[in-house]
Amino acid sequence: MFPQKITIEQLNTVSKDTLLENLGIEFTEIGADFIVAKMPVDERTQQPMGLLHGGASVALAESIGSTGSYLLIDTKKQSAVGLEINANHIGGAQKGFVYGTGKIVHRGKTTHIWNIEIRDEKDKLISICRLTLLILERKEV
Repeated sequence: MFPQKITIEQLNTVSKDTLLENLGIEFTEIGADFIVAKMPVDERTQQPMGLLHGGASVALAESIGSTGSYLLIDTKKQSAVGLEINANHIGGAQKGFVYGTGKIVHRGKTTHIWNIEIRDEKDKLISICRLTLLILERKEV
């Protein structure tokens, strides 16, 4: 599915000095039809009660879907921008890592839609997210 040949190391290098690095998000796997990233549950991603912050889960989900779309488009001619995201937070996490797995469910000319499931280290479902991205043609300058 992903036509661009890119390594996990390259994805993580591009994430330097961004929100992803600040939250400790790291890409761990790219498959034929999925992309996976992990994020620590620590002082950067917890809310004051010590649980994983829902906003951090949403940031992980948007990072996964946006990166997946980036790998699917011609970045010289197009860009992918978030249009809408929703999340259902089903479980909580207090420590360790959470892992988000994103799969594209719609790959249109002007929109991409991703489903992202976030699970803890014991495979307990934490959040289900759906991300819609707008695919824009870059204007020549």
